[in-house]
Amino acid sequence: MRNRYLDLLRFLAIVRVVVYHVTGLATLTLIFPAMSIMFALAGSLMAASMDRYGVSALRRRLRRLLPSLWVVAVIFVPAMLLTGLEFTPRVVIWLFPITDPPANYWGGLALSPIWYLRDYLWFLLASPVALWLFRRAPLPTLAAPYLLLVAIEVGLLPTTSAVLRDFGLYFGAWLLGFAHHDGMLRRLADRVLVPVAVLLAGAGAAWILTHPGPRGYDLNDIPLGNALWSAAFILVVIGRAPATAAWVDRNRIFSRLVTVANRRALTAYLWHMPFVVALTPLVGLVGWSPRDPWGLAIRVVLVFLLVAVVTLLVGWVEDVAAHRRPELVPGRPHPRPATASPGVPAPRTPDADTAEIRAR
Repeated sequence: MRNRYLDLLRFLAIVRVVVYHVTGLATLTLIFPAMSIMFALAGSLMAASMDRYGVSALRRRLRRLLPSLWVVAVIFVPAMLLTGLEFTPRVVIWLFPITDPPANYWGGLALSPIWYLRDYLWFLLASPVALWLFRRAPLPTLAAPYLLLVAIEVGLLPTTSAVLRDFGLYFGAWLLGFAHHDGMLRRLADRVLVPVAVLLAGAGAAWILTHPGPRGYDLNDIPLGNALWSAAFILVVIGRAPATAAWVDRNRIFSRLVTVANRRALTAYLWHMPFVVALTPLVGLVGWSPRDPWGLAIRVVLVFLLVAVVTLLVGWVEDVAAHRRPELVPGRPHPRPATASPGVPAPRTPDADTAEIRAR
């Protein structure tokens, strides 16, 4: 059974990412470090998949991840080739973006969220070894990404590799997802978890305040502060995740929104930025300033509406990739089976027939 609280966190993360990319409000990164939350949830899911399927979980995860990217590539790569992108063998990286795939100027902006898939692929490939190490030496394994990031940030390990830096920045969140799946965070007593979270948050806040980036206190510009602050956040909001959250489903509309966001998370993530980039010139055309509140609000609404449209058009690819029955809008409640009259056998369903065949 799905944990609706974790579904809610993923829903909030997607909403926060979209709103942030439209508005650029740095405060949002502090209030809800969405990308670290998404990596932590993905790490927990990956650990569960590996416990169930072993190393073949890699194939299953890739099967669910890549088709939505290929839909984007089929549309945008030809468009970029027609508008200045040089055709080279590196174009095939769009099939499996283990590094940043080639893009022209506008494509680099519109498809910038591809970095998430790049890191996700690396983290998937590292998971079999990382999970084995984590379950034998959890604290050293968990500390390794943060120590790597410290070494990079203080200059002990100079590097220009975005992947290596992101291993330091986000793989710790992925490992905290392992800890969540294994129940380690839940078993931590409050007298341990709370002081650790406070210590991490304090260290992160101190680094953020003393190392502002070009956009001020935007966590995306302050990797070490981001990693520490996010770790504290994950310990609290995921480490103390309730086993159930029935209240999420009390409102039918809100429950459906949470379900749709979870079933279409990858589609929404990949497609929202092209709409953000496309709508940005409208600010000048209609006379709004870049920070005009009404202009920002209208752009946020328009981006969500456009994401909803593209989700209707291509979101079903996520169902196919997951071997689910394709739906335009997921989460439709299934009708309850009719109650049979006394003495009359209930009508057979395909599921019942299948179960009987398997029983034989």
